[in-house]
Amino acid sequence: MPGPTLTDIARAAEVSTATVSHALNGTGRLGESTRRRVREVAAALGYGSRRTPLTRTGTLGLAVTTYAGAPWNYVQVPYFSRLLTAAAATAHALGYALTVLPAERGGETLWHTLTVDGMLLLDSPEDDRVLRALRARGIPVVFDGRPADPHPDDVWVDNDHTTTTREVLDHLAAAGARRIALHAGYGREYYTGAVTRAYEEWCREHGCEPSVIPFDPEDAPGHAFDRAFSDRALSGRDSSDRTLSGPASSDRSCDAVHSLYDPGGRQVLAAAARHGLRIPDDLLLVCASEDPAYAETDPPVSTVTLRPETIAETAVTTLVARLDPALPAPSPGGLTVPARLCPRTSTGRPSG
Repeated sequence: MPGPTLTDIARAAEVSTATVSHALNGTGRLGESTRRRVREVAAALGYGSRRTPLTRTGTLGLAVTTYAGAPWNYVQVPYFSRLLTAAAATAHALGYALTVLPAERGGETLWHTLTVDGMLLLDSPEDDRVLRALRARGIPVVFDGRPADPHPDDVWVDNDHTTTTREVLDHLAAAGARRIALHAGYGREYYTGAVTRAYEEWCREHGCEPSVIPFDPEDAPGHAFDRAFSDRALSGRDSSDRTLSGPASSDRSCDAVHSLYDPGGRQVLAAAARHGLRIPDDLLLVCASEDPAYAETDPPVSTVTLRPETIAETAVTTLVARLDPALPAPSPGGLTVPARLCPRTSTGRPSG
């Protein structure tokens, strides 16, 4: 195969073709770190020699790239923790090692020199630098979550977020909710956008005004809800009022919350407690989370499981099929794993 072009190197190193030319020719006014990085990327891509097929290593890589470059520990998030365990078990059963990469890239050249046969990318966002580097090197990729800008031959494993969102909203409406807020808007991955679009469409169909409350992972007390909850303490109201007009009175901005991220449910519980709101009497709550502790909170919180173990097994098996010519090649496009709503007390009707 022909070697990489200057454009290939520029795309992978995230610089201009002029910068690549200066770096490789020792010309121009470039910083030494930029010149060195471009040369390392060029070497990793095989510049100056005919490109040879990648040497098989028997190793798969896995990375969460939603916030790639930021030093956050995704392993402590229940969804990723459970997915990683299942991915490692599936990879080992198929004869592969699994390397889990840190969210912080650890150097601009890591993705250009990484030696793996294929990669699993979780929650790849728009303009994903890691994905660009892997594509430039020709490393096969399978995605957990639909990529923002899929190529014709891309394969991904995901839930049907539109169907799941509608199920959650219908469940809340059936329990009496009239003004449902969405706790979202943090990530740039497909999941957040798909759920938000489905929520806004559902609101339009039901004549409701959408209300998206921004999520902040550091907001443990749930201050994002202060404005929505400030005038909502209903301690003197008979709970049976809810069966007549829903839990929302005219001075309340929302009577239910659907939170998209694992800490969100605890943030809502904290905010409700500070404002004297009773769950489920005054406020209904559903949280997308794989944390079993939500079954033991006071009250137990209804959750949506995205079934990360099934997603991991499907994604790893699909990636191995892309690598092994003896196996049937997977068809491009998305593979759907149904999510599941687990109703608990936080969306139950109050007594009386």
